[in-house]
Amino acid sequence: MVQNTRGQVSEARARLLGTATRLFYAEGLHSVGIDRIVAEAKVTRATLYRHFPSKDELVVAYLQGADQAIRDRVGEALGSGRPAADIVRTIARSIAEDIESPGFRGCAFLNAVAEYPDPGHPVHKAVLAHRQWFLRTIVDLLAQTGETPSEPAGRHFVMLRDGAMAAGCLSDPAAVRETFIQGIEGILRFRAGSTAPRPGAGTV
Repeated sequence: MVQNTRGQVSEARARLLGTATRLFYAEGLHSVGIDRIVAEAKVTRATLYRHFPSKDELVVAYLQGADQAIRDRVGEALGSGRPAADIVRTIARSIAEDIESPGFRGCAFLNAVAEYPDPGHPVHKAVLAHRQWFLRTIVDLLAQTGETPSEPAGRHFVMLRDGAMAAGCLSDPAAVRETFIQGIEGILRFRAGSTAPRPGAGTV
């Protein structure tokens, strides 16, 4: 009986979070109310508040779910055993595929931080935590592709990604994808060139 109850609780939470994720991404965070989520998830308000005591906590859970999905994809690429440059390309292609996917409405994290600009708000903090992790992951990968400092290259990657995410729902996503991938290839070519011997350098 306990196992059945736990299963029902888990199912209700999953249904709430799934409904909130769909609505928040498609329509925005502030515009979607608790009553709408409860109605479409087919649960009571008491059930919602048992799992998510406030709407802010539900929004944070939504962002944590999006964060975990990206971490899982990046983790799969990292575990492939391929060279760092190829892993960077895999991550870039994954982003490009998102841009061309049906229902694409930009970056969930950039959209969220636009609605929650207060740096002290839990939603804002959740966005920053994701972005800091992503930047550090890219910087660490790019450090393996050349000898010049990888921090600027990592920031360049993230800026290209942010721009592509914004442009992808404003113009032709295929053109945005091509431009983004070309930009990442440019970073990698520059990094590869940084491993070449400097003119006049002696040989070992």
